[in-house]
Amino acid sequence: MAQHDMNIANQSFPSFRTDLNNALSAINSMQSGTSRPSGAVAGTMWLDTTSASSPTIKFFDGTDDISFATIDYTANTVNFIDSTVSLGTPLTITGNSTAGAEIRIPEDTDNGTNYVSLKAPDTIASNLTLTLPSTDGTTGQALTTDGSGNLTFGDVASDLTAVDSNIVPDTTDTYDLGTASFVWRNIYTGDLHLSNESKEQGNSVDGTKGNWTIQEGADDLFIVNNKSGKKYKFKLEEI
Repeated sequence: MAQHDMNIANQSFPSFRTDLNNALSAINSMQSGTSRPSGAVAGTMWLDTTSASSPTIKFFDGTDDISFATIDYTANTVNFIDSTVSLGTPLTITGNSTAGAEIRIPEDTDNGTNYVSLKAPDTIASNLTLTLPSTDGTTGQALTTDGSGNLTFGDVASDLTAVDSNIVPDTTDTYDLGTASFVWRNIYTGDLHLSNESKEQGNSVDGTKGNWTIQEGADDLFIVNNKSGKKYKFKLEEI
């Protein structure tokens, strides 16, 4: 590491060679030092080595030194100091032989080193372009696609026509199926299981709790007490 005033004075050949070698050494080390090189002019870039492990690249504008970026020797990274960096389009992030390309957006450095990552799949059948919407959505909306990569914010539709798993509320004895004003027309089900055992209080007649299952027979309806195991038949009257 060295600095030079970039002025080769008239001198004898041995001194000239030494002076030239010093100038080349300064250029080769990016005029590194703990202060601006004495021969700096507007446009000179130099390496401030005040921090031995994280030196700063600086640009001299003729009056002041503008910090450009720091070099992190430990992490082997370049950290640009200006928060705004303009890049050309399209910007290509190159992947490697084991994984698709990835962009990492870190959190505030005061809070840690975690990041949000946007990563391409390791295998892509064909080029895919996702175009973001031009405006924000409203509360509860989600990003949806038109199948051609155009994304918009829209309401999430609930389709219960072909459910392949259990529908379970996130808390017990809290939500209703329908309302007094909006009722279900018909309910199609197999056995009907009735239980108030998870309630804080029992029923409104005698205050007890029970666990029953209504089942269908060829000519009768049956009800099974799941606590006692007793079985009963509904008394049906044909009309």
